[in-house]
Amino acid sequence: MKKMTMMQHFAELRRRVLWTVGFFVLTFGLGWLVAPYIQEFLTSPLIAVWDDAQMLYTGITDGLMITLSLALLVAIMLTIPFALYQTWAFVAPGLHQNERRFVLPIFILSPLLFITGAAFAFYALFPTVFRFFMNLNEMAPVPAIIMPAVRDYLGFAIGLLKVFGIAFQLPLVMVLLNRIGVLSRDSAVKMRRYAIVIIAVVAAILTPPDVVSQILLALPMWALFEISILFMKKTDA
Repeated sequence: MKKMTMMQHFAELRRRVLWTVGFFVLTFGLGWLVAPYIQEFLTSPLIAVWDDAQMLYTGITDGLMITLSLALLVAIMLTIPFALYQTWAFVAPGLHQNERRFVLPIFILSPLLFITGAAFAFYALFPTVFRFFMNLNEMAPVPAIIMPAVRDYLGFAIGLLKVFGIAFQLPLVMVLLNRIGVLSRDSAVKMRRYAIVIIAVVAAILTPPDVVSQILLALPMWALFEISILFMKKTDA
């Protein structure tokens, strides 16, 4: 294969960066168009457990800011896989065959694990947590009108989706540390009891202050920890 000069490398990098920026702009426009549907989708778990649901716009610019934030979210979520592909296409020609086998799964599995974690939060966690909060609010000792602010709700919901998406990266991180020689399988097995405690603490910090949501984050993380051990290389005898 013909070697590229430094200037050719810079030109190639510039071309891929411009492609990524252009893709971001395009997906931002797409996000702007579909923002109302995304807002409806994200609020559906709350609406499903709430009779006579009404949500509150607290400011005249709320509609604009919500649309902007959702469009930006769409652009980022769609651009990240595209940017990873562009990065892979740029660095792959300079990698050895064994290095390609090591790096390519990371680019593929990381977005998939994030989506899996976010989907788990949306379909398993949200209905339970929102039903818990609505029941708690309805049991208030004084008469109350339940009308959460749309921006607060979306910030809360999207924050939880991000937390679960990042938490589901655990197997990838552990297997990566194992492959580069930082974390052995024996060490991971020995630290299991400490890992359970750490996972419980992390779940308590990252989730709302109710036991159900903490358990729904801690149990998958524990399962992912155990699954990660299965994919780690055994220590040579």
